[in-house]
Amino acid sequence: MKAALARAGYTALLRLLTPAYFARLWWRGAREPLYRAAWGERLGLYGGRTQPPGRVWIHAVSLGEARAAATLVAALRREQPGLRLLLTHGTATGREAGRALLQAGDAQAWLPYDTPGAVRRFLRVHRPAVGVLMETEIWPNLLLAARAAGVPMALANARLSARSQAKGRRLRALLQPALAALTRTLAQTEADALRLRESGVSAVQVLGNLKFDLEPDAALLARGRQWRQALARPVVLMASSREGEEAALLSAWAALPEARPLLLIVPRHPQRFDDVAALAAAALPRVLRRSAFAEAPPADAVDADVWIGDSIGEMPLYYALADVALLGGSFAPLGGQNLIEAAACGCPLLLGPHTFNFAAAAEDAIAAAAARRVPDLPAAVRQAADLVAQSEREAMAERALGFARAHRGAAARSAAVIVELLRTRLAA
Repeated sequence: MKAALARAGYTALLRLLTPAYFARLWWRGAREPLYRAAWGERLGLYGGRTQPPGRVWIHAVSLGEARAAATLVAALRREQPGLRLLLTHGTATGREAGRALLQAGDAQAWLPYDTPGAVRRFLRVHRPAVGVLMETEIWPNLLLAARAAGVPMALANARLSARSQAKGRRLRALLQPALAALTRTLAQTEADALRLRESGVSAVQVLGNLKFDLEPDAALLARGRQWRQALARPVVLMASSREGEEAALLSAWAALPEARPLLLIVPRHPQRFDDVAALAAAALPRVLRRSAFAEAPPADAVDADVWIGDSIGEMPLYYALADVALLGGSFAPLGGQNLIEAAACGCPLLLGPHTFNFAAAAEDAIAAAAARRVPDLPAAVRQAADLVAQSEREAMAERALGFARAHRGAAARSAAVIVELLRTRLAA
């Protein structure tokens, strides 16, 4: 009874907030036009079209999940030749990244808003054979509708921080039936698995983190190294910075002596590129944006105080260009960003105190001496400025590469589980 009431209240709230939801999509679409495309899909409306049944459906909400899904998709295609894929997303960056994974016979759509009618229409039109949600995407109405439709659902690359687990306890009546509807849960770490089981998830397996299987783009790595060589100047990167971090970073940076490295800031969210560029220009006189040049920086780029990495999909270039990186999201209580890509590019890392979203990877990287933890951004700035001039930096870079290589294999293990679900469903 309590679960039914919780779900009814949740659904009523979603319906009440529908106008605000679409207003936000329209607002975001001013900077990222893809948000204004295919609005009907957000409500499970497809103009009477139906899709061929039997696809493997993977939901990768945003850019990070889409990149992790790329390793899983490649492993699934090796395991099951001829596989047909349905990719769904919630953000424009996720959808753009997902487009590169599609082949003939595949499909792509927005994940519908989590109301009962929208998710039932989605499942009725697309008729997937099996569904895979990436990392933390637990949608109560969607999961219960999939179970009613007989679609087995897996949560892949699953993670659950202690903070999220505590929040989930307050919504237990709503979330527990959804978690119980999962057919398989493929956790990143033993700690994630323990918290997931404590939250009511059954059939949990620990298979590792898919992001360790990502191979950085070789062309982007080569370009970044060429730029670094041409600059002949140390570079410190703030990778995937979040709101509130850039101002503190720039303040600490301006306090360094004049002969300081080049600062490169890559904001986590594209809609903040202009705001971060304005912040940088207010703090330091010479600011250059990546979008201002194409294949190579202009001749005077070496004299800039700050570069703004206002591009999408070029993180390997930025990591190869940098001598050391500060991990965005870890200097404010936001849980940090994915540090695995930096390690795979051989870039030493300085982590702030807040890495609860990637706790195991952060602690493992520190234990491998591929990363260091610092208490705040001023300390990070001082250590980064010191580290670029030390031989220890090269040793950290080598250890970062070794750390990334040692943790691969999750994609093949996860694909084997999903293919088993697929074959069982198709044989039924």
